[in-house]
Amino acid sequence: MPQRLRVAGSLAGIAAADWNALVAPAGGAGNPFMRHEFLSALIESGCASARTGWRPQFLLLERDGRLAGAMPLFVKAHSWGEYVFDWAWADAYERHGLAYYPKLLCAVPFTPVTGPRLLAADAAARRSVLAGALEAAREFSSLHVLFPEPQEADAMRDAGMILRRTVQFHWTNAGYADFDDFLGRLTHRRRKVMRQERRRVREAGISFRWLRGTEIESADWEFFERCYRRTYAAHRSTPYLNLEFFRRLGAALPQHTLMILAERRTPAGAAPVAAALNLVADGVLYGRYWGAAEPVPLLHFEACYYQAIEYAITQRLQRFEGGAQGEHKMFRGLLPVATLSAHWLAHPGFAAAIEEHLARETRGVARYVDELNEHSPFKR
Repeated sequence: MPQRLRVAGSLAGIAAADWNALVAPAGGAGNPFMRHEFLSALIESGCASARTGWRPQFLLLERDGRLAGAMPLFVKAHSWGEYVFDWAWADAYERHGLAYYPKLLCAVPFTPVTGPRLLAADAAARRSVLAGALEAAREFSSLHVLFPEPQEADAMRDAGMILRRTVQFHWTNAGYADFDDFLGRLTHRRRKVMRQERRRVREAGISFRWLRGTEIESADWEFFERCYRRTYAAHRSTPYLNLEFFRRLGAALPQHTLMILAERRTPAGAAPVAAALNLVADGVLYGRYWGAAEPVPLLHFEACYYQAIEYAITQRLQRFEGGAQGEHKMFRGLLPVATLSAHWLAHPGFAAAIEEHLARETRGVARYVDELNEHSPFKR
């Protein structure tokens, strides 16, 4: 069967149906962040572009002119927006007079969510795509695949890549009848603290609305984006995303979009105060972005975690993923979960040193998770 690998600088020439069929080969929505619509919104809005240090180089496998495999690759001029930190590796290269950038990266920009990275119609196509990526990486210092699914990581390890483990915090639905049922499974101390935190937000006059898809109006997107920018500015940082991206996301994937809008009651009506944006697909709620127009104590915890958990229980979702880092999430019912990345480095000396470093780091991560589990917020 004739096949060829080629590189594309965007998804514009690839039919969304063909790409998405590889994302969800068994039907359903599949991972929303790997869908054609999400990746296209990032690129076409200019958020993931050569100008921002994310030059798209999508690897495509075609058989008889049809898409049989793909891998979202980017040529990176820095390590911002990745959530798997390799700044120390880049510094080590520089100290030895070597160039770490540009590097080749397989990831969903600005999105630390586990999902498929080797999109393929079958096992043979998957092997071909991975081999093609490793071959392409020889023009760069390294290849990095962030947050692949475990079986993909195994294949990458077998192909000579080094695995790295990090930790996130996820909430799992144990069949809770409602939020009070969830609270009842927690220790007395954690239950008391969470009730106090929720009460303080209510006493501040804040209420919430859950907006899905087309219920999110143009003014809501504009308000959310202002809050999102304000949050970055408060941390003296530059936001990765823009209003055009959020508008494109809402228009292209309305069935997967949830905005949790916080409002304060006023004599003139409800005034928006903050918002959290989530994606929903195949029984999973993904917490993504948040921002507030003004500081309200404990509002972040309520909008980003408690409201999300309550929504997941109401909708009978299986899991809520709260994003990267943050031990504070554990005390709100999210437990530690290991995530993976895979790395190949062209320089044999650095490859050996980093492999040794990651072996030590992995043992440290395992001890860290064990220690966290000893402080579970749930009753034993």
